[in-house]
Amino acid sequence: MHLNSPDTDREVIVSVNVYLVRHGDAVSAAENPQRPLSSEGRRRIEQTARLALERKVQVSAIYHSGILRAQETAEILAEHVKPTLGTTQLSGLLPEDDPAAVRAEIDLATDPILLVGHLPFMSRLAGLLVSNDPETVVVEFFPATMVCFDKSAARWKISWRIVS
Repeated sequence: MHLNSPDTDREVIVSVNVYLVRHGDAVSAAENPQRPLSSEGRRRIEQTARLALERKVQVSAIYHSGILRAQETAEILAEHVKPTLGTTQLSGLLPEDDPAAVRAEIDLATDPILLVGHLPFMSRLAGLLVSNDPETVVVEFFPATMVCFDKSAARWKISWRIVS
């Protein structure tokens, strides 16, 4: 929360962080049709989680798409950042879902949250947040990438990015 006090008037501006994470590398469908995280994918998500802790990331909840690789990514992140409300599947985070519904939810967020999902959804949600256009690419989501978005004064902007 930022306190802005021009002259004698005091205006409180609430600042909220939302973190978008693309799941880690998964094994091929030929190896396992459920496509869990590969050992490299797990290692890189662990690294992302450690770097998030260095940035003092704290969230109330971690939401994932329900697809195994996103769920496993969320669980690894939760072991490190310890969200007060844990991890939960959230509808609307699948690769081809419309990001407008999720944006409406996060625009109402008063606590920091972390969303774990897939391409092209994460890229489209980021574009919608920053430029109001889901087709505008504002950041590239490699596997295990975490992007911090900050909302203050009703505007979203990218604060930082971790690429492991």
